[in-house]
Order: sequence, then structure tokens, then C-alpha cells
Amino acid sequence: MTVAAETLQAVEAVFTERVAARTAPGASWSVFDRSGVVAAGGIGIDDLDTGRSPGADTLFRIASCTKSFTAAALLLLRDRGLLDLDAPARSFVPEFSPEVPGGLEVDPTVRMLMTMSGGLPTDDPWADREESMTREEFSATLAAGVRCATVPGTVLEYSNLGYAVLGQVVERVSGDAFTDFVARELIEPLGLDVHFERPAHDGAAVATGYRRFGDDGWLALPFTGPGVFSAIGGLFASAASLAEWTAWLASAWVGDERGPLSAASRREMQQLMRVAAKRHAPPSMPGAPVPPPPVAYGYGFGLFVEHDERFGAIASHSGGYPGFSAHMRWHVASGIGVVAFENATYARVSQGAEQALALVLDAADRVSPVSPAPVPWPETLEASVVLSRLVNEWSDAAASAVLATNVALDVPFVERRAAIEAAWAAIGGRTAASETAVDAVCDSPDHLVWFLPGAAGRLRVEVRMTPLAAPLAQTFRVRAESDEASVA
Repeated sequence: MTVAAETLQAVEAVFTERVAARTAPGASWSVFDRSGVVAAGGIGIDDLDTGRSPGADTLFRIASCTKSFTAAALLLLRDRGLLDLDAPARSFVPEFSPEVPGGLEVDPTVRMLMTMSGGLPTDDPWADREESMTREEFSATLAAGVRCATVPGTVLEYSNLGYAVLGQVVERVSGDAFTDFVARELIEPLGLDVHFERPAHDGAAVATGYRRFGDDGWLALPFTGPGVFSAIGGLFASAASLAEWTAWLASAWVGDERGPLSAASRREMQQLMRVAAKRHAPPSMPGAPVPPPPVAYGYGFGLFVEHDERFGAIASHSGGYPGFSAHMRWHVASGIGVVAFENATYARVSQGAEQALALVLDAADRVSPVSPAPVPWPETLEASVVLSRLVNEWSDAAASAVLATNVALDVPFVERRAAIEAAWAAIGGRTAASETAVDAVCDSPDHLVWFLPGAAGRLRVEVRMTPLAAPLAQTFRVRAESDEASVA
């Protein structure tokens, strides 16, 4: 994908304006597609003591974006036949036996926890401060008792504790420490510059995290981890390396089988598994455009999924940690996406990332469609030619050759022929151009709509083919364009 210079300048301006408004001392961003990073940059300062500016390779804490790695690890174990996602989580972590409202005996399953529907209440910001908790401390915490806010499997409610439990599921199924398993099975095979601990060598550029202090100051915050809660948000990554991860996830939609996890499982991650209540547009920077709320919104496996009215499915995840804000999002159909980081607590860099992706997709849509338009099957086109002839001059024999058996059973040919003639009469009858199809529209290879002009209007003709290798037309509708009711 080639992104115009003016579009990239507009993306950079989004984060420049945010840093100028003191949302954070610094920011780092990247634009990517399925092939990898297209463009990247950094704004402001990533360490106030040195005055260093962040770049695309500067490491930030990615916080809850880590959950996509946790979900991928679980699917990897599932694909190897070692894990049943519908098994109760406590069959792997016995000390996890939450109290359920109404005293119902419902065990949260692995799948429920993966889709944020395990019944546990939202636990930001408590969990963000528990990253370094040991296994022994975590087991004792669970054994002391936890409670659900809703009946497991019924409602989406974001839970870090649930993903900490899932990290222990990975450990107890694989026999490895969670961080070791993810590093060996996912990070290293993909060659990602992603880490569960701050790199110790001097050459690593690592952003310092800050929180607001006083009227106009920033206070540096210490790094934590790793521990049991690393499964919820423990990773360090750069804008470039996280873009490589998300580009690999996005490549599943074109059947790319590179890497440790199958394309099918990566597609599962990006599908809406649990629908949330209506999501309202988040507060935005003063003067920034406010995006409309998505048509549908919810959680997949380790990822949020929303359906934008214009562009369709968008996969994403935000991350918030003491001192850091992270966001990754991409357009599922095209693989075009944005990663963005800021080094301040509660900076809500997701707002900037949403705005940046909208800019890129809007430009891509103006230049060319962000996703390829569906192409009719050859059989669909051939059927449309025959059906156009039938609309102009009916033949039972020709109709029987192109129409599936249900068509005549649904509405007998004699009725269809009469209805077609009535439709022609409604638009003033045929003309010399009535055999010429115009304005054909295809939304699926098996489906086509086109129009035949008449003397005072036009007929809308629609066909849908059967799913067989040698398809026939199972739907055949004709109506005068001004008539909202089907007449054949």
C-alpha cells in the first residue's frame, strides 16, 4: 500500500497536536498493512532526563495489547489438541472458583474468560498494579475467594483477573512459565522486538512512563514485572514491532499461513464473539472530529471488534498501564492499520489512533476501494443474460434450464410470466433498449441485481444462485423500479 505524503502528514499532525496539548511528553506511531510497516514516526520526548525523542523502534509498555498474545497462546494449545476452550477454567486452575450471583452453579470456561464474558467485574486500575504478583500469591488470592458481578457466559464485562487466570491455564497446560511459552512459541518465531522485561543492554531505547504531577509537571514511574499478571499487559514493544504483530494477524484474511498460529485461528481472534452494550463515541481532543458509534461492538479472542458503518469490521485493543497508553487497530478487510503509544497514564492514545486510521482509510477509499469489490461467478453472469432474455420474451424451456427446481414451486411459471408483463405495463412497456442491462450491482459472487430500461421507467431484476458446483438460479425477482413490492 502506498500512502500519500499529505495523508501521512495529517497522521503525524494528530499526534503532534496531542503532545502539544500535553496529553503526554511523547508519542510514537506507525501505519501498516498486511506486508508490514508503511510509515512511522515519533513526537515529543520519551525521557525527560535525557531529552531523547521517540522513534518507531522505541520500546513502550503496550499494556493490555498483550492480551492478543495471551489469546494466541491459548489457541495454539487448542490447535495442538492440548486444551478444550469449553472446559471450566478451574479444571486447570482449581483454586479459581468464583462466587456467582444468585448462588447459581456456573463455572466460567476458558472461552468465557477469553471473550470477557466470565462474569468477573471490571478491575482497572487495580490489576494494573499487580503485574509482579507471584504464582503463590495469586493462588492464595484466588483461594481466598473472588466473586462474579454477572452470571458467567451472559454479559461482556472487561476483566484483567480473567486473563491472569488464562495465563495460569497456559502454564499448567504447557508446563512452561507463561512468559517463556509466549516468547518461545510466538515472539521468537515471528522475529519480533517484543519483551516481557525491559532490555538491560544500553542500546535499547525504552520510553519512560509518566503521570501528571502538580500543575504542570510530570513524575516518572518505575517499571514493574514480570509476574502472574504479565498475561494481562506485561509486554514492551515498539510501534514498528507491534505493527509487525498486527500485520501478521491481519494477513490471516488472505490465507497467509506464515508463523506459528494458523490463519483460521487468527481469523477467529478477529471475529465478534461477545456483543457489548452500545458503545458511545469516546471524548475527543477539542476540535477533533467525533467518529460515529459503531454499528456493533464487542470482544473476540484477545481483541475488540467493532463494525463501522462505512468501512465494516475493525479489530483493535487499547492498553493502559501506569505511565503508558497504547492502541492498535486495523481494518479487517484491507489489513490497513495504525499503532500508537504515548508515555503518560490515562493519555487515551486510542483517540488519536482512531482519528489516524480514519484519515488513512478515508484517503484509501478515495483513491481505490479499501477492500476489493466482490466479483460475480461466471455462472451468475451467464444466468443474468438468460434471465434478461426471459424478462423480454418468456420461454418455459429456457426458464427450466437456468432456474432451480424451487423457483417454479414457489411461484408457477404462468404466474411469473403474468407478473413480468404487469411490471412492463407499469413502466410504459418495452423499448428497443429493453434488452440492455444497466447499473449491475454485486454484493456477493452468487448475487446480482441489474436494471432493464422501459418506456417510462425500468425493471429491477435480481438473481441469487444455489451453492452447488454447477449452480442454478434459486431466486429470480422482477419488479418495476417504482414498485416496492416484488412482482415475480
